[in-house]
Amino acid sequence: MTQNPATAQKKITVLNQHNEKLVGVLHDTGSMEIVVLCHGFRSSKDFNTMMNLAAALEKEGISAFRFDFPGNGESEGSFEYGNYRREADDLHSVVEYFNGANRKVTAVLGHSKGGDVVLLYASKYHDIHTVINLSGRYNLEKGIAERLGEDFLEIIKKDGYLDVRNIAGDVDYRVTEESLMDRLNTNMHDACLQIDKGCRVLTVHGSADEVIPVEDAVEFDKVIPNHKLHIIEGANHSYTSHQAELPPVILPFIKEGLQQN
Repeated sequence: MTQNPATAQKKITVLNQHNEKLVGVLHDTGSMEIVVLCHGFRSSKDFNTMMNLAAALEKEGISAFRFDFPGNGESEGSFEYGNYRREADDLHSVVEYFNGANRKVTAVLGHSKGGDVVLLYASKYHDIHTVINLSGRYNLEKGIAERLGEDFLEIIKKDGYLDVRNIAGDVDYRVTEESLMDRLNTNMHDACLQIDKGCRVLTVHGSADEVIPVEDAVEFDKVIPNHKLHIIEGANHSYTSHQAELPPVILPFIKEGLQQN
């Protein structure tokens, strides 16, 4: 497909189940099919990977929608640590919105935490059969101490919360005991076993990921029924120097899914 000169970027607001406005941008090529892109932890729809993939899909004549989860970017709601399953429900609100507008979400893609969110979505809703997990985390008990400090559990048990500060010493976000337990009680292994065999899942991970080890991608490969694994050699967590290598891996997988629908 050649690029559609009529592609328009439209800001769209979707209400989630909690009546919060989720703000997103639709790259509308006029195609009935839409790919929804989900950002990661403390990120937004304007993260360069989301922008670049939306542009790459656009070039293929496929519409893309990138949006902010609650408490991130332009969306309403307060930022919460955890909220994996709740964000899967937010994604469901987006899918329902487009179904109601006579469009069809044919694929969902998430980066980092968003990768976990799209897998949890597939394990719960069973209505989308092309899922791309970009650098998601398999074991959610890991990676917490790096962000919150080694003694995070004692502090949260004692005070009921822990404030994460930025370099200037200002509070960046607060982790409550409830939100920490939400993360610790989210079992990706069990969720992956509930993904339909008819759902095609692609996991892409950088071999030099400094945030989530590439071994996590290998674990997903072991448990997801209908799975393809692609490791990008030398890529870090944000694919800083490897942005150009993502579309040639991801777009054929999405287009294959469109042919099967």
